[in-house]
Amino acid sequence: VQTMVCGNMGDDSGTGVAFTREPNTGERFLFGEYMPNAQGEDVVAGIRTPLAISAMQKNWPALYDEFKRYADLLEHTYRDMQDLEFTVENGKLYMLQTRSGKRSAVAAVKIAVDMVNEGVITKAEAVMRVQPAQVEQLLHRRIDPKAKVHVIATGLNASPGAASGRVVFDADVAVEWVKNGEKVMLVRPETSPDDVHGMIVAQGILTARGGATGHAAVVARSIGKPCVAGTEMVKIDL
Repeated sequence: VQTMVCGNMGDDSGTGVAFTREPNTGERFLFGEYMPNAQGEDVVAGIRTPLAISAMQKNWPALYDEFKRYADLLEHTYRDMQDLEFTVENGKLYMLQTRSGKRSAVAAVKIAVDMVNEGVITKAEAVMRVQPAQVEQLLHRRIDPKAKVHVIATGLNASPGAASGRVVFDADVAVEWVKNGEKVMLVRPETSPDDVHGMIVAQGILTARGGATGHAAVVARSIGKPCVAGTEMVKIDL
């Protein structure tokens, strides 16, 4: 029997999800999100836009330092980038789960190389950690850094890549349009498992709510689709 801890007990409570390394680039720093006065499903469901884990360092400095110690310990123990879930109840930190984190192809290569240089794994182990499908992902399209772009919305870089297509707001419609030869961008308030078939056929995914550890972001990274989450509209000059 395990007693449940609640993150929705007030301003000194909350919940979050974090990676010990940045899952898009592989950079070595704590990456993730937390949400004050909330339960774990509130973060992954994408119904509210969470705060960056770095904000926790400012708002709950002692808890952040404790969490970082656990994150470093777990990564050292399991010898891989970890995906961590935690809850804070009335100012006390509880670690709920850890597992090897999903990552982009770029991150997979960088993390493998860095861990060899850090003496954590061998070169042979590093080669085995980069899958053939991830090598293929490295060939995905990207926006030319020298290109002049007109920004109409900004969001969180949940999964890397560049995509274009007709905007569609329903997963079933996305599948239908793709069957008719269209290239589509799936745009949703947030995604759920019911939208996966539309995400698979879309060129890219954009959500109005949610963050870099929500459903849309995790699925997009795993299938190699670009994704922007928690999108906010800015002024459009026509």
